[in-house]
Amino acid sequence: MDTKPLTHDIYEARVLADLAKKYKVVSQMGNQGASNDGTRKLKEWFEAGLIGDIQEVHAWTNRPIWPQGIKWSTKTAIPPSTLNWDLWQGTAPKKEYPASAAEGGIALVPFSWRGFWDYGTGAIGDMGAHLLEAPMNVFDLKEVLSVESSVASLFTNEESAPAASFSTLMFAATPKTKGPLKVTWSDGGIIPSRPDEIEPNEVWPTNGTLFIGTKGKMFADTYAANAKLLPVSRMDGLEIAEKYKRVPEGANGHYAQWVEASIAGYGKMEVSSPFDKAALLTEAMLLANLSIRGYTMGIEGPPMAARTGTPTAGAGGPGGFGGGGPRRLFPSRNKKLMWDYANMTVTNIPEINRFVKREYRAPWSLSGI
Repeated sequence: MDTKPLTHDIYEARVLADLAKKYKVVSQMGNQGASNDGTRKLKEWFEAGLIGDIQEVHAWTNRPIWPQGIKWSTKTAIPPSTLNWDLWQGTAPKKEYPASAAEGGIALVPFSWRGFWDYGTGAIGDMGAHLLEAPMNVFDLKEVLSVESSVASLFTNEESAPAASFSTLMFAATPKTKGPLKVTWSDGGIIPSRPDEIEPNEVWPTNGTLFIGTKGKMFADTYAANAKLLPVSRMDGLEIAEKYKRVPEGANGHYAQWVEASIAGYGKMEVSSPFDKAALLTEAMLLANLSIRGYTMGIEGPPMAARTGTPTAGAGGPGGFGGGGPRRLFPSRNKKLMWDYANMTVTNIPEINRFVKREYRAPWSLSGI
Protein backbone atom coordinates (compact mmCIF):
# COMPACT_ATOMS: atom_id res chain seq x y z
CA MET A 1 0.00 0.00 0.00
CA ASP A 2 1.26 3.48 -0.88
CA THR A 3 -0.18 6.92 -0.28
CA LYS A 4 -1.21 9.21 -3.10
CA PRO A 5 0.21 10.24 -5.40
CA LEU A 6 2.27 7.13 -5.88
CA THR A 7 5.56 9.04 -6.22
CA HIS A 8 7.04 12.52 -6.42
CA ASP A 9 8.43 12.08 -9.96
CA ILE A 10 7.25 10.32 -13.13
CA TYR A 11 10.36 8.14 -13.33
CA GLU A 12 9.74 6.82 -9.83
CA ALA A 13 6.15 5.87 -10.73
CA ARG A 14 7.39 3.86 -13.70
CA VAL A 15 9.95 2.13 -11.49
CA LEU A 16 7.41 1.17 -8.80
CA ALA A 17 4.99 -0.23 -11.36
CA ASP A 18 7.77 -2.30 -12.96
CA LEU A 19 9.02 -3.60 -9.60
CA ALA A 20 5.54 -4.61 -8.43
CA LYS A 21 5.13 -6.64 -11.60
CA LYS A 22 8.65 -8.07 -11.56
CA TYR A 23 8.50 -9.25 -7.95
CA LYS A 24 4.77 -10.14 -8.02
CA VAL A 25 3.83 -7.77 -5.21
CA VAL A 26 0.17 -7.15 -4.38
CA SER A 27 0.01 -3.36 -4.54
CA GLN A 28 -2.54 -0.62 -3.95
CA MET A 29 -2.31 3.17 -4.02
CA GLY A 30 -4.14 4.98 -1.23
CA ASN A 31 -6.77 6.70 -3.38
CA GLN A 32 -9.68 5.07 -1.62
CA GLY A 33 -12.27 6.50 -3.99
CA ALA A 34 -11.13 3.88 -6.51
CA SER A 35 -13.03 1.38 -4.36
CA ASN A 36 -16.22 3.45 -4.20
CA ASP A 37 -19.38 2.41 -6.01
CA GLY A 38 -19.35 5.74 -7.88
CA THR A 39 -16.69 4.85 -10.43
CA ARG A 40 -18.47 1.56 -11.16
CA LYS A 41 -21.82 3.31 -11.63
CA LEU A 42 -20.31 5.90 -13.96
CA LYS A 43 -18.71 3.13 -15.99
CA GLU A 44 -21.97 1.18 -16.23
CA TRP A 45 -23.95 4.27 -17.24
CA PHE A 46 -21.45 5.16 -19.94
CA GLU A 47 -21.33 1.62 -21.31
CA ALA A 48 -25.14 1.56 -21.34
CA GLY A 49 -25.01 4.58 -23.67
CA LEU A 50 -26.69 7.01 -21.28
CA ILE A 51 -24.41 9.94 -22.17
CA GLY A 52 -23.48 8.85 -25.70
CA ASP A 53 -19.90 9.35 -26.88
CA ILE A 54 -17.67 11.14 -24.40
CA GLN A 55 -16.57 14.58 -25.59
CA GLU A 56 -14.66 16.05 -22.66
CA VAL A 57 -14.12 15.77 -18.91
CA HIS A 58 -13.59 18.49 -16.31
CA ALA A 59 -12.19 17.96 -12.80
CA TRP A 60 -11.71 20.63 -10.14
CA THR A 61 -10.88 21.19 -6.48
CA ASN A 62 -10.95 23.95 -3.88
CA ARG A 63 -7.42 22.94 -2.81
CA PRO A 64 -4.87 24.16 -1.89
CA ILE A 65 -5.96 24.65 1.71
CA TRP A 66 -2.28 25.06 2.62
CA PRO A 67 0.16 27.85 1.66
CA GLN A 68 1.24 27.95 -1.99
CA GLY A 69 2.84 30.56 -4.20
CA ILE A 70 5.22 31.50 -1.38
CA LYS A 71 8.96 31.38 -0.94
CA TRP A 72 10.90 29.16 1.44
CA SER A 73 11.48 30.73 4.82
CA THR A 74 14.72 32.60 5.48
CA LYS A 75 14.13 32.07 9.20
CA THR A 76 15.28 28.76 10.62
CA ALA A 77 14.63 26.81 13.80
CA ILE A 78 15.73 23.67 15.59
CA PRO A 79 13.63 20.66 14.51
CA PRO A 80 11.48 19.10 17.24
CA SER A 81 13.03 16.12 18.98
CA THR A 82 10.31 13.87 17.55
CA LEU A 83 11.31 14.66 13.94
CA ASN A 84 14.35 13.31 12.10
CA TRP A 85 14.61 16.28 9.76
CA ASP A 86 17.31 14.80 7.54
CA LEU A 87 15.35 11.59 7.05
CA TRP A 88 12.11 13.50 6.50
CA GLN A 89 13.67 15.46 3.62
CA GLY A 90 14.55 12.19 1.91
CA THR A 91 15.86 12.61 -1.63
CA ALA A 92 15.13 16.36 -1.72
CA PRO A 93 17.89 18.97 -1.59
CA LYS A 94 19.10 19.53 1.96
CA LYS A 95 17.67 22.60 3.68
CA GLU A 96 17.65 24.06 7.15
CA TYR A 97 14.51 23.43 9.17
CA PRO A 98 12.23 26.46 8.76
CA ALA A 99 10.79 28.49 11.58
CA SER A 100 7.06 28.09 12.10
CA ALA A 101 4.52 30.46 10.62
CA ALA A 102 3.91 31.86 14.10
CA GLU A 103 7.62 32.75 14.28
CA GLY A 104 7.61 34.51 10.93
CA GLY A 105 8.52 31.39 8.94
CA ILE A 106 6.28 28.95 7.09
CA ALA A 107 3.86 26.13 7.84
CA LEU A 108 5.43 22.84 6.75
CA VAL A 109 4.94 19.74 8.89
CA PRO A 110 2.93 17.68 9.34
CA PHE A 111 0.57 18.86 6.56
CA SER A 112 1.54 21.97 4.62
CA TRP A 113 4.61 20.53 2.86
CA ARG A 114 2.27 19.66 -0.05
CA GLY A 115 2.75 23.04 -1.69
CA PHE A 116 6.57 23.00 -1.87
CA TRP A 117 7.98 21.36 -5.00
CA ASP A 118 10.92 19.74 -3.20
CA TYR A 119 8.53 17.64 -1.12
CA GLY A 120 4.99 17.84 -2.48
CA THR A 121 3.12 17.83 -5.75
CA GLY A 122 0.68 20.68 -5.24
CA ALA A 123 -3.10 20.55 -5.40
CA ILE A 124 -3.33 18.12 -8.30
CA GLY A 125 -0.94 15.70 -6.59
CA ASP A 126 -3.06 15.85 -3.45
CA MET A 127 -6.55 15.69 -4.96
CA GLY A 128 -6.08 14.50 -8.55
CA ALA A 129 -5.92 10.87 -7.43
CA HIS A 130 -9.42 11.29 -5.97
CA LEU A 131 -10.91 13.17 -8.94
CA LEU A 132 -9.13 11.88 -12.06
CA GLU A 133 -9.29 8.19 -11.15
CA ALA A 134 -12.90 7.89 -12.32
CA PRO A 135 -12.44 9.24 -15.88
CA MET A 136 -9.24 7.25 -16.36
CA ASN A 137 -11.05 4.13 -15.18
CA VAL A 138 -14.31 4.69 -17.07
CA PHE A 139 -12.58 5.35 -20.41
CA ASP A 140 -9.47 3.17 -19.91
CA LEU A 141 -7.24 6.21 -20.32
CA LYS A 142 -3.51 5.56 -20.23
CA GLU A 143 -1.04 7.65 -22.19
CA VAL A 144 -1.03 11.46 -22.13
CA LEU A 145 -0.17 13.07 -25.45
CA SER A 146 0.12 16.71 -24.39
CA VAL A 147 -0.55 19.16 -21.59
CA GLU A 148 -0.79 22.92 -21.29
CA SER A 149 -1.36 25.07 -18.22
CA SER A 150 -1.93 28.55 -16.89
CA VAL A 151 -1.60 29.89 -13.36
CA ALA A 152 -3.31 32.54 -11.25
CA SER A 153 -0.40 34.98 -11.26
CA LEU A 154 2.61 35.49 -13.48
CA PHE A 155 4.57 36.71 -10.48
CA THR A 156 5.03 33.34 -8.82
CA ASN A 157 8.18 31.60 -7.63
CA GLU A 158 10.00 28.36 -8.33
CA GLU A 159 9.88 26.96 -4.79
CA SER A 160 6.18 26.31 -4.38
CA ALA A 161 3.18 25.61 -6.57
CA PRO A 162 0.98 28.57 -7.55
CA ALA A 163 -2.10 29.49 -5.55
CA ALA A 164 -4.32 28.36 -8.43
CA SER A 165 -3.82 26.70 -11.80
CA PHE A 166 -5.63 25.32 -14.82
CA SER A 167 -4.36 22.46 -17.00
CA THR A 168 -5.60 20.70 -20.12
CA LEU A 169 -4.47 17.11 -20.58
CA MET A 170 -4.98 15.35 -23.91
CA PHE A 171 -5.14 11.56 -23.54
CA ALA A 172 -4.53 9.09 -26.33
CA ALA A 173 -7.62 7.47 -27.84
CA THR A 174 -8.87 4.20 -26.40
CA PRO A 175 -11.54 1.73 -27.60
CA LYS A 176 -14.01 3.73 -25.46
CA THR A 177 -13.34 7.11 -27.06
CA LYS A 178 -13.80 8.39 -30.60
CA GLY A 179 -10.35 9.95 -30.56
CA PRO A 180 -8.01 11.69 -28.11
CA LEU A 181 -9.91 12.86 -25.03
CA LYS A 182 -9.51 16.29 -23.44
CA VAL A 183 -9.52 16.34 -19.64
CA THR A 184 -9.20 19.66 -17.82
CA TRP A 185 -8.02 20.20 -14.26
CA SER A 186 -8.50 23.35 -12.19
CA ASP A 187 -7.60 24.12 -8.58
CA GLY A 188 -7.46 27.01 -6.16
CA GLY A 189 -11.23 27.46 -6.34
CA ILE A 190 -11.38 27.82 -10.14
CA ILE A 191 -14.55 25.94 -11.12
CA PRO A 192 -15.67 25.14 -14.69
CA SER A 193 -18.88 26.76 -15.91
CA ARG A 194 -21.88 25.04 -14.42
CA PRO A 195 -23.88 22.86 -16.80
CA ASP A 196 -27.18 24.20 -18.11
CA GLU A 197 -28.92 21.40 -16.22
CA ILE A 198 -27.96 22.97 -12.85
CA GLU A 199 -30.28 25.67 -11.52
CA PRO A 200 -28.75 29.16 -11.01
CA ASN A 201 -29.03 29.02 -7.20
CA GLU A 202 -28.17 25.35 -6.90
CA VAL A 203 -24.87 24.84 -5.13
CA TRP A 204 -22.28 23.30 -7.43
CA PRO A 205 -19.67 21.19 -5.55
CA THR A 206 -16.27 22.69 -4.76
CA ASN A 207 -14.63 19.37 -5.69
CA GLY A 208 -15.94 17.27 -8.55
CA THR A 209 -15.70 15.68 -11.97
CA LEU A 210 -18.04 16.43 -14.86
CA PHE A 211 -18.43 14.13 -17.88
CA ILE A 212 -19.89 15.66 -21.05
CA GLY A 213 -21.19 13.32 -23.74
CA THR A 214 -23.09 13.67 -27.00
CA LYS A 215 -26.34 12.54 -25.37
CA GLY A 216 -26.00 13.71 -21.80
CA LYS A 217 -23.84 14.46 -18.80
CA MET A 218 -22.90 12.88 -15.49
CA PHE A 219 -20.89 14.05 -12.52
CA ALA A 220 -19.50 12.95 -9.17
CA ASP A 221 -17.98 14.47 -6.05
CA THR A 222 -14.58 13.65 -4.53
CA TYR A 223 -13.85 9.91 -4.41
CA ALA A 224 -16.44 9.51 -7.21
CA ALA A 225 -19.09 9.80 -4.48
CA ASN A 226 -22.68 10.91 -5.18
CA ALA A 227 -22.49 9.99 -8.86
CA LYS A 228 -25.48 11.36 -10.76
CA LEU A 229 -26.79 11.84 -14.28
CA LEU A 230 -27.77 15.36 -15.36
CA PRO A 231 -30.40 16.53 -15.08
CA VAL A 232 -30.86 14.57 -11.87
CA SER A 233 -34.44 13.80 -12.94
CA ARG A 234 -32.85 11.15 -15.18
CA MET A 235 -32.07 9.22 -12.00
CA ASP A 236 -35.79 8.67 -11.33
CA GLY A 237 -36.55 5.00 -11.81
CA LEU A 238 -33.13 4.36 -13.34
CA GLU A 239 -32.32 0.65 -13.52
CA ILE A 240 -28.96 -0.35 -14.98
CA ALA A 241 -27.61 -3.84 -14.41
CA GLU A 242 -24.49 -4.10 -12.25
CA LYS A 243 -21.60 -5.24 -14.43
CA TYR A 244 -18.78 -4.47 -12.04
CA LYS A 245 -18.35 -6.07 -8.66
CA ARG A 246 -18.62 -3.65 -5.72
CA VAL A 247 -16.02 -3.42 -2.98
CA PRO A 248 -17.55 -4.13 0.44
CA GLU A 249 -17.88 -0.79 2.32
CA GLY A 250 -16.67 1.12 -0.75
CA ALA A 251 -13.95 3.64 0.01
CA ASN A 252 -13.78 2.46 3.60
CA GLY A 253 -13.03 -1.04 2.34
CA HIS A 254 -10.07 0.04 0.19
CA TYR A 255 -7.44 -1.01 2.73
CA ALA A 256 -9.17 -4.24 3.71
CA GLN A 257 -9.34 -5.15 0.02
CA TRP A 258 -5.56 -4.85 -0.24
CA VAL A 259 -5.00 -6.89 2.91
CA GLU A 260 -7.30 -9.64 1.67
CA ALA A 261 -5.62 -9.64 -1.74
CA SER A 262 -2.21 -9.87 -0.09
CA ILE A 263 -3.35 -12.88 1.94
CA ALA A 264 -4.81 -14.51 -1.17
CA GLY A 265 -1.57 -14.05 -3.09
CA TYR A 266 -0.44 -12.24 -6.23
CA GLY A 267 -2.87 -12.49 -9.12
CA LYS A 268 -5.58 -14.23 -7.08
CA MET A 269 -7.78 -11.24 -6.27
CA GLU A 270 -8.52 -7.95 -8.00
CA VAL A 271 -7.63 -4.66 -6.29
CA SER A 272 -8.94 -1.21 -7.20
CA SER A 273 -5.71 0.74 -7.63
CA PRO A 274 -2.73 -1.58 -8.30
CA PHE A 275 0.55 0.13 -9.10
CA ASP A 276 0.28 -0.51 -12.85
CA LYS A 277 -2.92 1.57 -12.94
CA ALA A 278 -1.85 3.97 -10.19
CA ALA A 279 1.39 4.78 -12.02
CA LEU A 280 -0.56 5.95 -15.08
CA LEU A 281 -2.81 8.13 -12.92
CA THR A 282 0.21 9.53 -11.09
CA GLU A 283 2.00 10.22 -14.37
CA ALA A 284 -0.95 12.20 -15.69
CA MET A 285 -1.02 14.37 -12.55
CA LEU A 286 2.73 14.91 -12.60
CA LEU A 287 2.67 15.84 -16.29
CA ALA A 288 0.33 18.70 -15.40
CA ASN A 289 2.90 19.71 -12.80
CA LEU A 290 5.66 19.70 -15.44
CA SER A 291 3.67 22.25 -17.39
CA ILE A 292 2.88 24.31 -14.29
CA ARG A 293 6.51 24.30 -13.15
CA GLY A 294 7.68 25.32 -16.61
CA TYR A 295 5.21 28.19 -16.45
CA THR A 296 6.84 29.61 -13.33
CA MET A 297 10.45 28.40 -13.75
CA GLY A 298 12.41 31.40 -14.91
CA ILE A 299 15.52 30.95 -17.06
CA GLU A 300 17.84 33.86 -17.76
CA GLY A 301 17.57 34.85 -21.39
CA PRO A 302 19.42 37.32 -23.59
CA PRO A 303 19.10 41.00 -22.66
CA MET A 304 16.87 43.33 -24.59
CA ALA A 305 18.57 46.44 -25.90
CA ALA A 306 15.81 48.76 -24.71
CA ARG A 307 12.16 48.96 -23.85
CA THR A 308 10.37 48.75 -27.16
CA GLY A 309 6.85 49.49 -26.02
CA THR A 310 5.75 46.10 -27.32
CA PRO A 311 5.26 43.13 -25.00
CA THR A 312 7.76 40.37 -25.67
CA ALA A 313 6.78 36.73 -25.16
CA GLY A 314 8.47 35.37 -22.09
CA ALA A 315 10.05 38.67 -21.05
CA GLY A 316 10.17 39.51 -17.37
CA GLY A 317 8.77 42.63 -15.81
CA PRO A 318 5.28 44.10 -15.62
CA GLY A 319 3.23 43.63 -18.76
CA GLY A 320 5.89 41.47 -20.33
CA PHE A 321 8.05 44.44 -21.40
CA GLY A 322 11.77 44.05 -21.60
CA GLY A 323 14.30 46.37 -20.09
CA GLY A 324 17.96 46.92 -20.75
CA GLY A 325 19.20 43.95 -18.72
CA PRO A 326 18.75 40.18 -18.76
CA ARG A 327 15.21 38.96 -19.12
CA ARG A 328 13.49 35.93 -17.66
CA LEU A 329 12.21 33.27 -20.01
CA PHE A 330 9.58 30.74 -18.93
CA PRO A 331 9.85 27.52 -20.98
CA SER A 332 6.22 26.36 -21.02
CA ARG A 333 4.39 29.66 -20.68
CA ASN A 334 1.73 29.86 -23.41
CA LYS A 335 3.00 26.60 -24.90
CA LYS A 336 1.81 23.00 -25.11
CA LEU A 337 4.12 20.27 -23.77
CA MET A 338 4.31 17.29 -26.13
CA TRP A 339 4.90 14.06 -24.23
CA ASP A 340 6.71 11.02 -25.65
CA TYR A 341 5.39 8.26 -23.42
CA ALA A 342 7.66 5.52 -24.73
CA ASN A 343 10.82 7.56 -24.11
CA MET A 344 9.47 9.37 -21.02
CA THR A 345 10.44 12.80 -22.29
CA VAL A 346 9.01 16.19 -23.24
CA THR A 347 10.00 16.50 -26.89
CA ASN A 348 9.55 20.20 -27.55
CA ILE A 349 10.66 21.87 -24.30
CA PRO A 350 13.77 20.01 -23.09
CA GLU A 351 14.32 22.33 -20.10
CA ILE A 352 11.32 20.67 -18.41
CA ASN A 353 12.77 17.17 -18.49
CA ARG A 354 14.88 17.70 -15.39
CA PHE A 355 11.66 17.36 -13.39
CA VAL A 356 10.86 13.93 -14.86
CA LYS A 357 13.61 12.34 -12.77
CA ARG A 358 15.28 14.54 -10.24
CA GLU A 359 18.82 14.27 -8.93
CA TYR A 360 18.91 12.60 -5.53
CA ARG A 361 21.12 14.06 -2.85
CA ALA A 362 23.73 11.78 -1.34
CA PRO A 363 23.47 9.17 0.03
CA TRP A 364 20.05 8.55 -1.49
CA SER A 365 19.83 6.49 -4.67
CA LEU A 366 17.70 4.02 -6.56
CA SER A 367 19.62 0.75 -6.56
CA GLY A 368 19.12 -2.83 -7.56
CA ILE A 369 16.83 -1.93 -10.46
